[in-house]
Amino acid sequence: MPAAGDFTLLGKRAVLATMHGKERALHALLERGMGLDVHLPAGLDTDRFGTFSREIARPGSQLDAARAKIAAGFELDGEASVAIASEGGFGPHPALPFAALGREIVVLLDRSTGLELVGRHDDLQPVFAHAAADGPEAALAFAARIGFPAQGLIVIGLVNGAPDPAAYLDKDIESAGALAAAVRAAVTQCGAAHLETDMRAHRNPNRMRAIRRAGIDLVRRYRSLCPTCARPGFAVTERVAGLPCSWCGSPTQATRARASVCAGCGWRVEQAVATATADPGECEHCNP
Repeated sequence: MPAAGDFTLLGKRAVLATMHGKERALHALLERGMGLDVHLPAGLDTDRFGTFSREIARPGSQLDAARAKIAAGFELDGEASVAIASEGGFGPHPALPFAALGREIVVLLDRSTGLELVGRHDDLQPVFAHAAADGPEAALAFAARIGFPAQGLIVIGLVNGAPDPAAYLDKDIESAGALAAAVRAAVTQCGAAHLETDMRAHRNPNRMRAIRRAGIDLVRRYRSLCPTCARPGFAVTERVAGLPCSWCGSPTQATRARASVCAGCGWRVEQAVATATADPGECEHCNP
């Protein structure tokens, strides 16, 4: 294990593995917040690790994809000792009906020390929407609602009720005229068009802000040192269930504490939540 202070990033060359403009959210933050010397790799294709438009499925998890981007960044910049990559995930909120959830991670790896840090941000109001259209009029109405053209749109052919990028795909639409033409083409080829917000960072301003917030969390974690070994990243990493029911006192799945655990030496600190008891509605005994 490196001695205290060996984990500094000051002055280290870093490669930011992106092809979709994420440097606008992260470049200055990483240089000012961590002291890194950040560079962009030439010729990096992150689409091979998965696309939001479905033509390439993402293998594995968000973290797997970010790590794959980091490895690709190192391949293209042999002088870098640090690499950073981000990955987003979007879908229905697991607890709130009819709500969407966007999850952003920004991952940093220093291959000279083995230090890996993950900054996170959950966006409860992502710009993440879709609609079917049988012609330009419906498409333009949807576009107006989501803030097009500042917010990008993708048009996919709708086949048997499901979007099929192999049948038709256009994700380089930047004007109302181009949108109308794409919808007409999709309807002609497939019978209907599927429209959805472009979730690539450079075409989704709200997502770019969420990536920056994940980057801020990364900087915060870097500056949070383990009190035992001084390794960066000593921040809340676990939720501890078991808050007692206010009626019967039985442990529930509600959080009773949040734990910070050092990835280096294993030092662990639990901090109890402010609430002393859980609502009976969360108790398996009182509300089976």
